[in-house]
Order: sequence, then C-alpha cells, then structure tokens
Amino acid sequence: MSMTKSKEQLTGTRLLNSIRHNKSTAFTKEEREELGLRGLLPAKIANAEMQQKRILQNFYRKESDIEKYIFLTSLLERNERLFYQVVMQHIEEMMPIIYTPTVGQACREFAQNFRKTRGFYINPGDKGEIRKILNNWPNDDVRVIVVTDGERILGLGDLGSNGMGIPIGKLQLYVAAAGINPEQCMPVTIDIGTNNEEFLHDPLYLGWQEERIRGEEYLELINEFIEAIQDKYPKALIQFEDFTTDNAYKLLNIYKDRCLCFNDDIQGTAGVVLAGILAYERAIKKEIKDMKFLFLGAGAAATGIGDLIVSAMVERGMKAEDARKNLWFIDSKGLVVASRKDLPSYKQTYAHDVKPMDFKEALETLKPDVLIGATGTPGTFTQEIIEKITSYHQTPAIFALSNPTANAECTAEQAYTWSHGKAIFCSGSPFANVVYEGKTFKPGQGNNAYIFPGIGLGAVACQLSRITDDMFLVAAQALANLIQEKDLEMGCMYPSLQEIRKASLAIAVAISKRAYEKGLAQFPEPDNIEKHIESMIYDPSY
Repeated sequence: MSMTKSKEQLTGTRLLNSIRHNKSTAFTKEEREELGLRGLLPAKIANAEMQQKRILQNFYRKESDIEKYIFLTSLLERNERLFYQVVMQHIEEMMPIIYTPTVGQACREFAQNFRKTRGFYINPGDKGEIRKILNNWPNDDVRVIVVTDGERILGLGDLGSNGMGIPIGKLQLYVAAAGINPEQCMPVTIDIGTNNEEFLHDPLYLGWQEERIRGEEYLELINEFIEAIQDKYPKALIQFEDFTTDNAYKLLNIYKDRCLCFNDDIQGTAGVVLAGILAYERAIKKEIKDMKFLFLGAGAAATGIGDLIVSAMVERGMKAEDARKNLWFIDSKGLVVASRKDLPSYKQTYAHDVKPMDFKEALETLKPDVLIGATGTPGTFTQEIIEKITSYHQTPAIFALSNPTANAECTAEQAYTWSHGKAIFCSGSPFANVVYEGKTFKPGQGNNAYIFPGIGLGAVACQLSRITDDMFLVAAQALANLIQEKDLEMGCMYPSLQEIRKASLAIAVAISKRAYEKGLAQFPEPDNIEKHIESMIYDPSY
C-alpha cells in the first residue's frame, strides 16, 4: 500500500514534525535544499541503516521492557516509517515489547505514562453525536478498526480506558506483520466506565470515571458506533477485542451478518490454535478426528477454539454432534455437564450427559490428547497434571494460552521437565528455547498475530463484505502449511516470527479465494490474487 501523499507539500519544521513524512537525518542534501531543511538538521546525512543502528543502541540501553515500550512509542510519534523498519526487521525482539507481554503493563500504566494522544475515544456523553465526532479523525480512508470496551484486557480484567493500549498494539501488528497502511488504521476505545475500584478513585485516571453502563444503554451506544462507522468508513473491517465473554458473543452474533467484522478473542484465537493442532497432527501422525480435547476455561477464547475444531472435524466428514463428543470443558464450577442449570448457550453446546467432575477427575477419566488452558490464572497446569497427561500419551500437546506471560498456565520449562521432554508445548506469550537432557526444544507461540493481520490484509485488498467462520479454517490451514519439518523436530507448531509476513500473505490469499468462491469480495477478481495483494502492501522504507 503506497503512502498517501499530502495535498500540499510539507516543508521545514512542519515536515520534521510530521510523523508520517519525517525522515530526520536521512534527508539528502538535495531534499534539505528543496524542502527548506537547511540549518534545521545536523550536517551528517544518516541513511536508514545508520538510523536503525542508533535506535537499537538506545533500545538495548533501556533497563526494563516498559522503558523499551515507551522508547519505541516515542520513536513512532516522531518517525513512523523508521519505527516500522525497526519493528519489521527485528520482529522477534520487538513484538514482545509492542505487544504481549509488555503491552499488559503498558495498559495498567497507560494513564501514568500518557504523553501524546493516539486513537479515538467514545464515551456515554457522545451518545447521539458519534457520527459527527468521527469527522474529527484525520484520515478519510479507514480500512481497519480495532475496538475494545476495556473490560477484559488480556488476563488483567477491567482496565477501562487504559485498555486503549490493546487496539494501538494490535494495529501496529497489522502494519508490521501484514503491511496494512498505518494511515488506514484506527484504534478505538468505547469508554463506558470502569468497575475497577482503583481507577474509580485514581485522580490520574483519564477515562470516564463512573461505573460501567450495562444493558440496553450499552448496546445502543455500540450500535450507534457501528452505524456511524458504516456510514463514514463503509469499507472498514471492525475487529472486536477484549470484551467479556457474554458481550463478545452477543456483539459477534448481532453484527457478523450485518457488517465486515470479527472477534479476535473468539475467532482469531481459534484460528491460531487450530493451526497448531493441524501441525500437531503431522508431528504425531494422528488425525484430529481421533483426538480428545480438554479445555481448562470455557470463556470466549476456549469455546471459540472448540467451535473451530468442530468445524475442522466436520470438514473431514464427521457429524457435528459426534465431533463435539471429543471436546470437554472445565469452568469455575467444574466440568460442563448437561445437568447444570443456567449454562449460557455457548457452553450448552458442549454440556455432556455425564456426572459432574473437577479438573483432576476429568483429566483422569477422559485422558485427553490435547490440554488447552484459557483461564487467565497462572500455575493451573501443575506438575501432577502434566505428569498424568504424559502417562496417557507418548506425545501430549499442552497449550498454555493465557496472556501475558505471567498468567500462563505453566511455563515451557515446566512442561518439558515434568513431561520428561515428551510434551508438545505452545503458549500465547513468548517463551525462550529450553534445553532438556541435551535436546533443544522450541516453544510454539500460538499468538493471534499469526492470524488476524492476514485476515485484515485479505479483507482490505479484496474488499470483503463479510468475514465468515470458514475463513478461519482456511487461514489455519494456510498457517499450518508453513510449518517445516525442522520446526516439528524441535517441538514447535508455529513458524518463526521472521516468517510472519509470509504467513499473513498466505492467509490473505487463502481467505480471498474463499471470498471469491462465495461472492463476498467486492473488488473485481484479479488474474493473480497473490500479486494483487502484494501490490497493496505498505513499505515503510524511505
């Protein structure tokens, strides 16, 4: 995606203060003369490579990850292209800083560290005027929106308007991992208050300092936002992010057939976990339809994963009701069973007609191949649990998905040590390689960043009218196809982060082909879909 040029050429200090057009010391002698920059910059002309070297030297001098986060944010606020050059070329080091796990701390401290406003805020006082205030956003061609209400940020809970760090971070990954033009990205927080007692009494908190609105008032504000976006930005993809489980499902069910949208916690997480499971099939040479899955956690992420696994089994020829018999869920009250009352609809689907059990008893009874944690509670996969599942299967799969890293159900080292090097381990946040008895294991990071940027790239490039559930199936398969034998040999079910742009392109192509098959792409079908999508990708180089 080529950069949109300003209507009037920027010069002098206006140019140097434009984060989108500033090149700082990289402006050439001729550019300095033509653009009124003589005298405003030091004599030495430093190319992009030299600038990156300087940035990295300063980056490595920072003593904590949050200081690195603030440093990179400062870079973005003065030179957007250099920021993305650094992030893209050093993605394995930078992604844990600009997103999970560091973004969790950045959100907790968002108000304290506030320097320059970014993103778009909507609060109850804007009701009836959301369409009007959208005109204040500086860009007229928004294509990707990430929106949160801040109530369930990662595994940290209700952070209110401090949750803006999540949409900001997600959209940075849309740019870095897929090449969406940053001018076409819009982070949004629908700030409907907070029930976090700390923030309600914190004089530095910057959000709507009242308890959260609920019920019809909440839904009316969301609906006004959706309608305003559809009017102002009819081509925009809306990604729902970090809503509570009930609201996540409610909003997805209301809007999935009415506008171009998806929920990353439900569908994006499902896509990336299914990709890991498809790679696990290859690793142990056992088909998914013959596997049994036990989930610790039964919220939006867990049940979304379950739904997509069922879809994958159905695509292999199983009946949905038979596929669901292979999936079991544990929530705060124990095993989800048919005899329980007042189960929400997303849990009722997986309520089996068996006696109630706790986690340990269910594990011993079901003997699952795959254990998936989506609890937000650290340490729930204990040594006893890992040893038990290892006694049932030669190579069990352990997915400790809770974010940030401190909330993971177990660490990579624990999984490998307690399973005596037999387990396949995947996590939501990054873990370093582990050496156990002389063998190096590479934990797979089942991060949604492998999925949602590619979904967005395909949606933008081919102007999709809808995102359908089966697009996450083809996205998962496209990602799994990139896993190499050398990855599997190290126990890694995901490609290197260095391959993330390749993964995003493959996913964009796959979902675009599915969209054209279903008549859901509004852009005329090109002769070569891959080349068309490649031509749209943003290049941050000078």
